[in-house]
Amino acid sequence: MTIQAGDRIPSMTLKHLTADGMGDVDTGNLFAGKMTVMFGVPGAFTPTCSQKHLPGFVEQAEALKAKGVDQIVCMAVNDPFVMKAWGDQAGAADKVMLLPDGNGALTAAMGLELDGSAHGLGRRCKRFAMVVDDGTVQMVTIDDSGLSTCSADAILASL
Repeated sequence: MTIQAGDRIPSMTLKHLTADGMGDVDTGNLFAGKMTVMFGVPGAFTPTCSQKHLPGFVEQAEALKAKGVDQIVCMAVNDPFVMKAWGDQAGAADKVMLLPDGNGALTAAMGLELDGSAHGLGRRCKRFAMVVDDGTVQMVTIDDSGLSTCSADAILASL
């Protein structure tokens, strides 16, 4: 079942690459006590994700924070090394945290899996955006056809 408003973000540990090397990110701690905008993309370095989705949130980071957002998290079913390189290329540091869901466990737990096998992409994450307050989803939007409902501008307008 797909995650909905009122649901809690599943608690689990994911891997994340930091300046000190590989580390753990506990989703319970990541979302605790914070207003978070989290968005998911089918893959790092893919055209729409790299040219529009992530850059939109990087560009709108200050405007989102002015609306009370404490953190912005971008999730993809990619490994920590790919997510770090993608974040570096996009200039996301201090604006958007890139959260790797390397095995797709969080994606699956939220019911947001996308089967890209027909295109040689395997299991991925659907394109989505959500507002999470202290670990509880306030709103979630999934966009199977583009960015109309899950872009930074759309989320900013909803706050």
